[in-house]
Amino acid sequence: MQEESKWYASWFDTPYYHILYKDRDYEEAQLFMDNLTGYLNLPDNAKILDLACGKGRHSIYLNKLGYDITGADLSENSIAQAKQHTNDTLHFEVHDMREPFEQKFDAVFNLFTSFGYFENESDNLTTLKAISQSLSEYGFGVIDFMNVKKVIEDLVTQEVKTVEGIDFHIKRYFIDNYIYKEIDFEDKGQKFHFTERVKALTLQDFESMMDEAGIYLLDTFGDYKLRKFYKEESERLIMIFK
Repeated sequence: MQEESKWYASWFDTPYYHILYKDRDYEEAQLFMDNLTGYLNLPDNAKILDLACGKGRHSIYLNKLGYDITGADLSENSIAQAKQHTNDTLHFEVHDMREPFEQKFDAVFNLFTSFGYFENESDNLTTLKAISQSLSEYGFGVIDFMNVKKVIEDLVTQEVKTVEGIDFHIKRYFIDNYIYKEIDFEDKGQKFHFTERVKALTLQDFESMMDEAGIYLLDTFGDYKLRKFYKEESERLIMIFK
């Protein structure tokens, strides 16, 4: 098994990651972007950083809405695919989210639980600070994270998901304040094993880190329709901050 500390570097860079998650809901993602940009009331041609953009599904749609988008991700393979969509106002680059950008953005979006991956917990605070440092004076930061309490309560411990003829055997568990997903499968006579590992960060955890980073939490939402966040039942934890 690859080092857990670098699981995201290897797993996100394999084509199997995109196969397993190919059925993500694009309509739901677009609805979220419509609602979010409407709520933030961003200026025309606003510069937005899509941090941990993957192959750029949110970036591409945001660009169609008229925004100047930079998509950034650690995965070279994902960025290589995203770059096929590059235009004058849509750019992609390989980037570590712990590093701030020199350019300042009107908004930085960190979407679809793309936070809390690091082995060293201080890197989560470093990432928050980097987001803050990448914002313009009037810019907004957005983190779209899972609602940990609901995820742990609803955890499906074992399942088999068949996609493109590959049987992905998935185990999920919660231990030492991390949520794990073990993924085993065979393809073309070869066996594969990957691990996803995400820190079970609560709203209170984020508030503590934001206080330390000098960040002001403006609002929280519990789903992609931007309804109120309820700790017991909301699907998501969406945080807007400056």
